[in-house]
Amino acid sequence: MKLLAIVGSPRLKGNTNYLVDQALEEAATLGAETEKIVLSQYVVNPCLGHDNCASFDACQQKDDAGWILDRLCEADGVIMATPVYYYNVSAQMKTFIDRNYFLYKHGIKSRARAVGIIVVAGSEGIEDTLHTLKQFIDEPFAVKEDRIFIAYGYADKLGEAKNNRPLVEKARKLGRQMVESLKMEGVH
Repeated sequence: MKLLAIVGSPRLKGNTNYLVDQALEEAATLGAETEKIVLSQYVVNPCLGHDNCASFDACQQKDDAGWILDRLCEADGVIMATPVYYYNVSAQMKTFIDRNYFLYKHGIKSRARAVGIIVVAGSEGIEDTLHTLKQFIDEPFAVKEDRIFIAYGYADKLGEAKNNRPLVEKARKLGRQMVESLKMEGVH
C-alpha cells in the first residue's frame, strides 16, 4: 500500500510539513509505504493553458510535474497538504492543481482509493482552502465521500503546530484512517 503526500508549503520545517510527517509516520507504523513530495523543492511551472492540450501525448513543459503526476496516479492513497496563504492554498499547491489539467484533458484518473487533506492557517481561510482542495479532488480521484479524511487547524508561528496536541492527533488520526480505509478496500 502506497501513500503519497503532496505538500504545498515552502517551509521544510513548517507546521504543514510537521503535520504531514505525523500522518505519514502513523501510516507507516500500520504498514503503509510512504512518500512525501514538497513541491517547493522541485520545478513545477504554471500551466500554459494550451487550447489543444488534449492533442499532445505528453505535457509540453519539461519540468518535474510529469513524474509527480505519475506518482499521484500510482498511489493507493494521497494526502494534499497546504498552509493557508492569503485566504487559500499556497501558490505552490495552486500551480500543482493547475498542472493536473493535462490529466483531466486526457481522462487520466488516480487509482487512489483514499484522500487526505491537511490545512493549517494562521487565523483565517480554512473554509475556502478546504473548498478549493475538495473541488480539486473531485476530478483526478474516484473516491467516495467517506474515503476523504480531513485534518485542519491553526498554527500562527513557525513550529507552533508541534505544541497543539489536538491538531497533531488530528493529523495522526488522518494517517490511521487512510490506512484502515485502504485495508477495508482490499489494498495491501
